[in-house]
Amino acid sequence: MADEAPRVVIVGGGHNGLVAAGLLAKRGASVSVLERRSKVGGAAVTEQPWGPHYKMTALSYVMSIMPPAILDELQLARHGYRIHPQHGYFAPLPDGRALQLSGTPAQRHASIAQFSSRDAEAHPRWEAWLGDLANTLGPLLSAVPPRLGSKRPSDLLDQARLAWKVRNLDQRGVGDVTRLFTMSIADLLEEWFESDPMQGVLAVSGVIGTWAGPRSAGTAFVMAHHQIGDLGDGQITGEWGFPEGGMGAVSEALRAAAESFGARIRTDCTVARVVVRNGRAQGVALDTGEELAADLVVTTLHPKYAFLDHLDRNDLPDDFVAGIERWRTRSGTVKVNLALDRLPDFLSHPGVDPLVHGGTIVLAPSLDTIEGAFQDAGAGRAAAEPFADICIPSVFDRTLAPEGHHVMSMFTQWVPHQFAEAHHPDELDAYAERVIARVEALAPGFTNSILHRQVIGPYEMEHTYGLVGGNIFHGELTPSQMFHMRPVPGWADFTTPIAGLYFAGSATHGGGGVTGIPALQVVRRIEHDRRTGALAKLRRRR
Repeated sequence: MADEAPRVVIVGGGHNGLVAAGLLAKRGASVSVLERRSKVGGAAVTEQPWGPHYKMTALSYVMSIMPPAILDELQLARHGYRIHPQHGYFAPLPDGRALQLSGTPAQRHASIAQFSSRDAEAHPRWEAWLGDLANTLGPLLSAVPPRLGSKRPSDLLDQARLAWKVRNLDQRGVGDVTRLFTMSIADLLEEWFESDPMQGVLAVSGVIGTWAGPRSAGTAFVMAHHQIGDLGDGQITGEWGFPEGGMGAVSEALRAAAESFGARIRTDCTVARVVVRNGRAQGVALDTGEELAADLVVTTLHPKYAFLDHLDRNDLPDDFVAGIERWRTRSGTVKVNLALDRLPDFLSHPGVDPLVHGGTIVLAPSLDTIEGAFQDAGAGRAAAEPFADICIPSVFDRTLAPEGHHVMSMFTQWVPHQFAEAHHPDELDAYAERVIARVEALAPGFTNSILHRQVIGPYEMEHTYGLVGGNIFHGELTPSQMFHMRPVPGWADFTTPIAGLYFAGSATHGGGGVTGIPALQVVRRIEHDRRTGALAKLRRRR
């Protein structure tokens, strides 16, 4: 690629855009990244809503492990990338007990046995099953979905390659994959565990960021998506962690890496449209009227922005447009960010404990509680008893708050997905008060420790951060929007119907979470197309 030095414009300076910029620039491309906001990172940003003394990871709040192919190629550690491992799960309960899935195996066993000796015996088998599941799903999570159903020779070859890649799946493996893609997380957990606390804590990873309750089909796969971090090159991990400096530090490291290889990053730069001539992307036009010529354009935006706003629909096949129009992107999530003058003191675990405060604090006492919150939102009202996924990254990262103070991230669900259509400040404030009251009941004095509060609802997520509907995956992870269906059947290979225009947003297979996998895949696709001359053919499959 270096010999020809193609000009590449990347639309969107989120983490996928920055990863793609760094990888392409290192390969010799002339790369420009265009970001609408005044800072890069998209949803992976560190902000200072309460002044210079507190740094808050506004939306995305925990880091899934990036593929070594990205970490090593972009030399991110040299640019300040550092991760503090997350210390398991802590679920305090109103009766004064707590379920703690951290520490040694013996500690986890004893904690679970408070509620069910059967569950305590089942948990190691569950963990082992998840490990086996990683090996089962690994080839699928790292695969580029083929055009299933196509009879074109090249597409048939891609289908054969996928079949070969998963050739080691036996009947049980195929069954596990089918079950995960279709069943609910509630049905899955009820096969394994009997106690409400175990079912509640483990169900959260099946519904977080999702417009679906734990009894909705497909939520078992959402759990797998969160629990099994695919590294994109054959390595699987379920680990998560807190980046030093907040999520924005990850984005800044990616920016520094991209710029070190010659990429140009432009902020406060709004793309009005992708310039298409004779079926091929020729560059982009900005809202100022400026045009930037390019040989290739990579868009990382939500597909509704990328294809319905930035392109003339007449340049796209009718069935492709219809697929994007019906793309579902609801959510109902609310982020509550807090600055505290001390750590919460839980009744079940008094004092400061890194295994309590340094992990994820889960407010989800049962499947029924979580399902009830979703049913409230589905009926058009904010949940009476929201569940919450809570982290305090300042336990490890003292750069985020003054000495003795802390910042707390509360990822909560649900409010009606229609909240994305307009501001609802009063309802959101009342909703946040209910979440805080739940913590207060478990850690008396918590409310008085709050110095500052920020509440970000679906409307703000969409209009400030570009997450249509507030959906963190750029589109719901449901059976009808998975694998070869992401974002449109026949176009899950990171290409688009426009020659020279590529798609690397979170609405692709493998998207969701701050991993950079879509960017890694799109760079590989560009390399393949340039090597085989596919771009010169100006293919338009209508």
